[in-house]
Amino acid sequence: MSIRVLYVITDLETGGVPLHLARAATFARRRGLQVSVCCLAPPGPVSIRLRDAGVATTALGARGSWDWRVFGRLAKRIREVRPDVVHSLLFHANIAARLACVLCRFPTRRLIGEIQTAEIERPWHLWIERVTQRWCRTIVGNSPSVIEHLRTAGRIRASRLHLIRGGIDPETIEKAAPLDRRGLGITNDDPILLWVGRLDPVKGLDELIEAFARVYRVRPCNLVLAGEGAYRPRVENRINRAGLTDRVVMLGARSDVPSLLNSAEVFVFPSRTEGMPNALLEAMAAGLPCVATAVAGCRDVIDDGADGLLAAPGDTAGLADALVRVLSDDRLAQRLGAAASAKVRREYRQDHCLLAYLDLYARVVAGT
Repeated sequence: MSIRVLYVITDLETGGVPLHLARAATFARRRGLQVSVCCLAPPGPVSIRLRDAGVATTALGARGSWDWRVFGRLAKRIREVRPDVVHSLLFHANIAARLACVLCRFPTRRLIGEIQTAEIERPWHLWIERVTQRWCRTIVGNSPSVIEHLRTAGRIRASRLHLIRGGIDPETIEKAAPLDRRGLGITNDDPILLWVGRLDPVKGLDELIEAFARVYRVRPCNLVLAGEGAYRPRVENRINRAGLTDRVVMLGARSDVPSLLNSAEVFVFPSRTEGMPNALLEAMAAGLPCVATAVAGCRDVIDDGADGLLAAPGDTAGLADALVRVLSDDRLAQRLGAAASAKVRREYRQDHCLLAYLDLYARVVAGT
């Protein structure tokens, strides 16, 4: 019998978790599962990707974070789909799925929640997760640090937590052709430092601009930022005030990240918190020397000095020093990049991650 899985997510905007869901849902469908996706918000760009892959997608059209009507709409959708497993991702989707399953009397022992970041800015999220944890079978975390954070800061029972490490497809990175520097708006031959992600305060972009200003005074280079978000005006303002407009390129959202990675010399990732950052894994797969902050997710992936360099979060001087090290020492950069690429291919392959989900679904349905 084919397992029916309903994925529930807060939104389907372009971002790490929605794209992760799209890969998981597409993989599950190819493996013979009956898959559908429901997002709380209006449709987003990832909705199109899912539909093109043959995955039925429904948007509930919530008008805000706490549009209470979404609970009834989701309960109705669960009744229509009659899934064997409901798998929710992101905080609002986790809570909505738990309440909707109670409303429509769906067995909560077949509800899986998932959290993909170590929440530090909104501790009340963890409080609500803890209060509602009894209404789901298990909570998946994507890195050991996320699991530990949920257990200690969130006080969620260890028996309810389940680790499935994130993963990527390194072959996609390997096959991508590098881009012409002039097409990126760079007319010099100085090294490119690349950052990829969502323009958001939690990504440490303020610290990155300050650190880059320090680096540039020592070693001429370029900083390329690939991503979009509401924080963009603040980032642009900091770049202007630092006098770096001729050295920092803001590309906006890009669909050619593998090619960008193969066009850079160094990857920098100064987040204040993470879970299991795909952007960092992809940069490591590309063989780039990576400089990141020693926060949840990043410290799970990088062994400082062996396959990347770590700086303390918020330490702009330490971040700048690490960047100068890899820019000034070709042998170090090559060693770190080669070790990073080998680690991702060995430990963080996408197919391992996605097969682990299928195994979990089978055990949920079997009641084991």
